[in-house]
Amino acid sequence: MKRYSTPTRFAENRPLSASFFKTAGTHIAGGVNGNLRYFTPFPITFKKAKDAWLVDLDGNPYVDYLLSYGALMLGHGHPVIKEAVQNVWDQLGTSAFGAAHPMEWEMALELHKLYPSMEKMRFTNSGLEATLFALRLGLAFTGKTHVGKFEGHYHGSHDHVLVSVNPDLDQAGNPTAPEAVPETLRLPDYYLKHTVVLPFNDLPACEKILTKMKDQIGIVILEPFQSGYIAADQEFITGLRDITKQLDILLVFDEVKTGCRITLGGAQQFYHVQPDLTALGKVVGGGFPIGVVGGRGDILEFSSPQHAGKHEDIVFHSGTFNGNPISMAAGLATIRYLSQSNRFEDMVHRTQMLRKGIETLAQDYGVPFKTIGEGTIFNVVATNRKMTNYRDVASLQKETRMALDYLLMDHGVYSKPLNRFSLSDAHGKREIEITLDGFERSFSKLKSNIPL
Repeated sequence: MKRYSTPTRFAENRPLSASFFKTAGTHIAGGVNGNLRYFTPFPITFKKAKDAWLVDLDGNPYVDYLLSYGALMLGHGHPVIKEAVQNVWDQLGTSAFGAAHPMEWEMALELHKLYPSMEKMRFTNSGLEATLFALRLGLAFTGKTHVGKFEGHYHGSHDHVLVSVNPDLDQAGNPTAPEAVPETLRLPDYYLKHTVVLPFNDLPACEKILTKMKDQIGIVILEPFQSGYIAADQEFITGLRDITKQLDILLVFDEVKTGCRITLGGAQQFYHVQPDLTALGKVVGGGFPIGVVGGRGDILEFSSPQHAGKHEDIVFHSGTFNGNPISMAAGLATIRYLSQSNRFEDMVHRTQMLRKGIETLAQDYGVPFKTIGEGTIFNVVATNRKMTNYRDVASLQKETRMALDYLLMDHGVYSKPLNRFSLSDAHGKREIEITLDGFERSFSKLKSNIPL
């Protein structure tokens, strides 16, 4: 059978996106403002969004499951977000004080209710900044020199964690003792030597590595759900928490993806495990830039300007737009809306309906796809095997999934190739029906054109 020519059909349907990408490249490096935004032959350029929908430059509509990588929990342009942001202008008169204001305290209270482990916190402008500050804070608190991170886990684009995010398996080493593989060109040797790569969901191997390096590793960071959808085993998370406590190593949950999406209280509520530090972002900004580092009060106090000691004894943290009124207002509106009776539960129910529909269609058409995830996040994977870690992901039939993604875009469903799916409050019955129709058409085309 002849394989479906995805790039050709894709380009034919989007001439204006193709033209814009070429033009953008004259002054924007690579034509995109973030490497993850690119896919071949060119990324779609959008001109408008509303509720659960996107419209590209060529006028093609899509049901949006990217949702700005999961940040838009209420969808595009939700009325409560619009009202909250307008109230900032009407009542405060500015988008940024560069100084303290009452909404920072309001947000801290709301987050502490959902995340009791966050006794104290600091706001940043992105999840990247949050994980960066969490590591700086943790190493200063412990006085140690090394960071433990997990193979296949992404914590933003800073040097300490741009290690073994998507390593080639022929370079990755032993599954129980992974090699540190740079994710970016000419990463300084310091970070490869001071970042210890751990195997996700393998507690005995982690215990061996952490015990051996307990005097060097001060902090371990992980996504409790790798990439937002591959769950840690309960025994693994519980055991990791116990081991890090015993070895005086701090544990950080990077909940930038999972915060307010697995449950309102994130993965730590799902697993009933409290980390020492938590990094949040995405959803808690309501569509505006935000990051949060929260955790044990004694650790966070190391960043306080009132902390005893000289200037160099304080962990520095600052930022012009940290805790700005727009992000605080949009985030507060989002959290309070989601906290209303049955709001979150209804979103989870619709997510489950969509997942069940996709899996039923996959069975009907005999194509090797299943969904995995929890809460309002899932992914569609081309395998029937259990997914437990990065190496399982690396061995997937990515060509088959890529073919599905291009077909879905041709049938009005967008999540960016190989990306996970996130739902919002705006994804209703109509959107789910249209999405399932897109999957059915795509599965039919896959079945008839691609040998699986």
